[in-house]
Amino acid sequence: MSGALVSLQDVDKRFEGGTQALAGVSLTIAPGEFVTLLGPSGCGKSTVLRLVAGLERASAGRVDAPALRGGTAETAFVFQEATLMPWARVADNVWLPLRLAGQSRAQAQVRIDHALATVGLSDFAQAYPSQLSGGMKMRVSIARALVTQPTLLLMDEPFAALDEITRQKLNADLLAAREAQGFATLFVTHSVYEAVYLSQRVLVMGARPGRIVAELAIAAPYPRDAAFRRSSAFNEACAALSSALEAAHA
Repeated sequence: MSGALVSLQDVDKRFEGGTQALAGVSLTIAPGEFVTLLGPSGCGKSTVLRLVAGLERASAGRVDAPALRGGTAETAFVFQEATLMPWARVADNVWLPLRLAGQSRAQAQVRIDHALATVGLSDFAQAYPSQLSGGMKMRVSIARALVTQPTLLLMDEPFAALDEITRQKLNADLLAAREAQGFATLFVTHSVYEAVYLSQRVLVMGARPGRIVAELAIAAPYPRDAAFRRSSAFNEACAALSSALEAAHA
């Protein structure tokens, strides 16, 4: 794909010990595009993210992504666990990547404040992680990613442990942040409903060794709201994606 931000071509990944996680995976992500990987546990979704982030190397094939072109600062990663520093206040947790890049607190303050406002945590800048709910901790983790103003956001099941109401709210907040900042997103989830609500394209992966077995385009325009979840287009996309996921399990 010409002009792709991320491109994987016939990628295999075999770990030491012989386990083959991926076989012949090919995908592209355009600048600003929201793409979701959906599939059964152990199919290699997280491995794809780690390859794109430069945290793993492919055993075969070609991976092209900002982190591998010297643009590590252009890529932000949000993990399933919030992984906050428990001894540091919320604002200091968000400052961390800018601090590591050499920015003083004074230099970073405007971006810290903006990132916290984006996730609705301006009033909790001086709180400690132990004082936050699970959903609020994940908001801090997202703010810490957004404060770097990434070109590409990688998210590995970030909302899996949250209740449905909190999850839906964070889904909406994520799309609002993407609309404002224009970053591309590669998102991993087990939820058909979440994949349809968030994505422009959903790539369904088959069981190990992981491979792309289906692709579904979600044509609904952004911004998307609660009404989209009740629409016939949403229900039809969920049904089609569920069928593709069942086939992947089989």
